[in-house]
Amino acid sequence: MVLRPSLFNKTINMKHIKPLLSLVILILSGTHLQAQSNAEDHAAISTTLNYYLEGGTQNDFSTLSKAFHPNATMKSVGENGIRETNAVAFFKKGMKPGPAQNRKTRIVSVDISGTAANARLEIEYDTFTFIDYMHLLKIDGEWKIVSKIFYKKDH
Repeated sequence: MVLRPSLFNKTINMKHIKPLLSLVILILSGTHLQAQSNAEDHAAISTTLNYYLEGGTQNDFSTLSKAFHPNATMKSVGENGIRETNAVAFFKKGMKPGPAQNRKTRIVSVDISGTAANARLEIEYDTFTFIDYMHLLKIDGEWKIVSKIFYKKDH
């Protein structure tokens, strides 16, 4: 391949550089704003998920319920097929005040797309682990769990 020297000897025309530089700055600032927004959403989602995790660990329904939209569903597969219930009603009925539960919790991953997100959580007890997949929506500026599916993994 032969390169023509004249291509390298041309002077750079400033009238072409200014629009190009402006475009690069615009793209970089948009990327920065998106990253900042994503970081803020990630922090807000973590807060919501921790309401669920801490509320469950402490048997504190008022904390746990902050995580859920009132119409949130909870689904799992059991011996009789798929089970579905309202998540808030399930926890309200089943959660009894008492000492903290002996379990380890962690947020494994969070994936955000605009006003929708999903998260994988693990809640480890001595003999089994719940693996929860939470689906969240940003409603009126606040992230809420709108559905939960889960699997119980025996050790």
